[in-house]
Amino acid sequence: MTPNTVERGLLAGAALCFAFSLPTAAQVQSKQTVAHAAPTHEVTIERGEVVYVSGDDLMIKMQDGELRNFTDVPDSVTVHVDGKPLNVHQLKPGMKIEKETIVTTTPRVVTTVETVTGKVWHVSPPHSVTLTLENGQNQTFKIPKDQKFTVNGEETDAFALKKGMMVSAQRVTEVPETVVTQQVKRTGTMPPPPPPPKQDVPVLIAEAPAAPAPLAAAAEPAPTQLPKTASQLPLMGLLGLLLCGISLTATVIRKFAF
Repeated sequence: MTPNTVERGLLAGAALCFAFSLPTAAQVQSKQTVAHAAPTHEVTIERGEVVYVSGDDLMIKMQDGELRNFTDVPDSVTVHVDGKPLNVHQLKPGMKIEKETIVTTTPRVVTTVETVTGKVWHVSPPHSVTLTLENGQNQTFKIPKDQKFTVNGEETDAFALKKGMMVSAQRVTEVPETVVTQQVKRTGTMPPPPPPPKQDVPVLIAEAPAAPAPLAAAAEPAPTQLPKTASQLPLMGLLGLLLCGISLTATVIRKFAF
C-alpha cells in the first residue's frame, strides 16, 4: 500500500466521523489511538579499508577507491571485531570495515477522539452553541457542517437543541504520519598477519668479506759473494798455475838477455 493510498483512505474515513470544533481551553476528555501500517526497509551496505588513524581522526578508502576522512569521531561510534566493540583509538590501518544502514519507514494514523459534555446555554443553528461545562463556565463552540449531538442517547442536529438540554459532542481527528528510524551496524576484520618464511627456502646470511692475504715479501737480491760452503781448492790451483807460468816466463827472459 502506497503512502498516497493510505492518506486517501484516512481522509475518506475522517469525512464519515463526527467533527466538533473544541477550544483547547475547554474541559475535554481526549482519547488517542495509533494504527500502524506495514513498514518498509531500505538497506545500504558500504565497505572500506582503514588507511590512516590519528587520535580522533580516521581515513577510510572505500570500495570504489574514494578516500573519506572522518574527524572528531566520538568513542560511542564502535566497530565490532570478533564480537568486541572497538572505538576509533583501537582501529588499525589495514582493517576491513563494513557499515550496514537500515532505514525503516512506518506509516501510521494517529486518531484522537475529543468529547465535550455540557448544558445548552444558547444556540445559534447551524453556526454556534454555548454550553455550560462541568466547571460552571460557559464556552462557545463553532458547529461544523453536518455536526451531530447526542441528547438522551439519541443523535440530533443543532436545530433540535434547546436551552437547558444536556448534550455531548465529539471531535474525531485522524492524522497520517510517517515514522522513519535508522539502525547502523559496523563490523570489521583485523588485517592478516604477515606470512612466515618458508622452511625450504634458504635464508641468505650476509658475511663480512675475508681480509686480503698479506703481500709476499719482496725477494732479496742475490748475494755477491759465493756461499761459504763453496770450496777454495780450485782457486788455489789456478793461483799456483799462474805463478808457475810467471816463473817460467822470467827464466826465458833472463836466458835470452845474457
